[in-house]
Amino acid sequence: MTSEEKGADTILELQAMQETGEASRNPTQVQMSQIVLPCHANHCGELSVGQLLKWMDSTACLSAERHAGCSCVTASVDDIHFDHTLGVGNVVNIIAKVNRAFTSSMEVGILVTCEDLYTDRQWRVCHAFATFVARRTGAAKVQLKQVVPRTQIEQLEYSLAAERRRMRLIHAEIITDLLESSTAQLGECQEYQDAVPAERTRVESVELVLPPHANHQVSTFGGQIMAWMENVATIAASRLCNAHPTLRTIDMFHFRGPSHIGDRLVVKAIVNNSFKNSMEVGVCAEAYKGGEPLRHINSAFMTFELLDGDRKPRTLPRIRPELVDGKRRYKEAIARKKIRLDRKYIISCKQTEVPLSVPWDPSNQMYLSYNNVSALKLMDTRKNWVLTSEKSKVTLYTLEENHMLCFKVEMYANVPAEESFHLLSDLRTRKQWDPHYEECEVIQEVDEDDILYRVVTPSVSKGGKGKDFILLASRRKPCDSRDPYLIALRSITLPTHPPTDEYNREEILCAGFTIWEESSSVTKFTYYNQATPGVLPYISTDIAGLSSSSCSIFSACSRFLEANIESLAAAPPSAC
Repeated sequence: MTSEEKGADTILELQAMQETGEASRNPTQVQMSQIVLPCHANHCGELSVGQLLKWMDSTACLSAERHAGCSCVTASVDDIHFDHTLGVGNVVNIIAKVNRAFTSSMEVGILVTCEDLYTDRQWRVCHAFATFVARRTGAAKVQLKQVVPRTQIEQLEYSLAAERRRMRLIHAEIITDLLESSTAQLGECQEYQDAVPAERTRVESVELVLPPHANHQVSTFGGQIMAWMENVATIAASRLCNAHPTLRTIDMFHFRGPSHIGDRLVVKAIVNNSFKNSMEVGVCAEAYKGGEPLRHINSAFMTFELLDGDRKPRTLPRIRPELVDGKRRYKEAIARKKIRLDRKYIISCKQTEVPLSVPWDPSNQMYLSYNNVSALKLMDTRKNWVLTSEKSKVTLYTLEENHMLCFKVEMYANVPAEESFHLLSDLRTRKQWDPHYEECEVIQEVDEDDILYRVVTPSVSKGGKGKDFILLASRRKPCDSRDPYLIALRSITLPTHPPTDEYNREEILCAGFTIWEESSSVTKFTYYNQATPGVLPYISTDIAGLSSSSCSIFSACSRFLEANIESLAAAPPSAC
């Protein structure tokens, strides 16, 4: 089993294992099982990814409509990585359930597994998160009812759905800015001997949208559009390698508009760039009817590999880009490959299998921030904490798990939640109540939600070196009353701030505050810290502030908040 497969224990898988009984079954859950027949397969006897996308979209749509009580349309599908292929005779099992509803949109989690009927063996194929929008004919905008999480896993998915939604909303802007900055640094396209002209891989196909392609709203099924796009992209990839490649990854599908029965759907694809063992194909779908201009429906980037008899990636021919636009796509594909590797490195792997301090740069900012927040939310949903001490209205809990020692400190204060959030968000104020914060400086204000800090703590022993940390601080306001204010901290690596002889560079995997508004004047504060083996010897003086004096430290925090709330009233939220 590869490290990627080891890191593939998704929340959805845990949820599926937990909820086997009808009593605990999520009311939005929909299951579909299909046996792979020859009509669903390609020439190799493997299930067509396009067919799988149609099944996934149909299952997710049924789940969304079960929750909404009305018709729903696909708005987007997040990045998908396909771990395995499926053969004729295998059974495809798809589970979909609504993780969270917002105003008129909702996130649906989709888990796809494969079942071998002869050996009773099951394995994961992929998982995805799709966004659906509820639509009622001739009615005002839909106001969806809230999802009520029933289990610890559902609570975590509910919480993380808000963070994934945030990523989707800023995804296009961040990618555009990143590609503009990255392509300027990539230089000229490299010339390879015997490179294949990109023009040879260009494919264009026109599909007439017929009633079997449409849903009950006479709009084209999102899954059908994705299937057509996958088909054309596969042809483009095949033209580069003169063989039949395997689709590994699809970047986010984002539906920019609908198409209907009678539309002509024009699907175009071309290989943007090829690397040693993979190639990126850009594909777009546009629609028109009669003499109307083309309407942009969807676009995506798909990554293919060519596998040998042992299912190992083969070396691919290199591509020679077209002039102007081709060179732009060539360079952008390099930047997107880096983004994909960063995403896989930061999000897909288990935390214990990656270094604590991931190098930070604009290409992985979005994923590091997501990982930072999701790690804290994961700790917040754990239930098996052990009470260690309780003093001066400050309660200390511990949890030992997977060679990690986690600490949780809880306290209540008679202060408003939002103002407290703004005070604690600025790490520079922490030295006013925590003696373990000797120095704190802002390295960079990335945006209003993420800030990079350098923190210095005193030495462990008399005459010894102090310690310093390079931290990413991600702060989040609640999406609704079911979310807390959140301040998440994790170590990162910055080339501009390497370790020095003056201090011992230390790291934290996860730390931070969740802040719950109990009433207009009472707030519950919970501080978490996940201490790794390397930090445990220094726990009495580390950045968490969780020593025998933790009660006095957090009592000081409460007094600090009460003394400074009024002075913050006139300060702008971005002051930190």
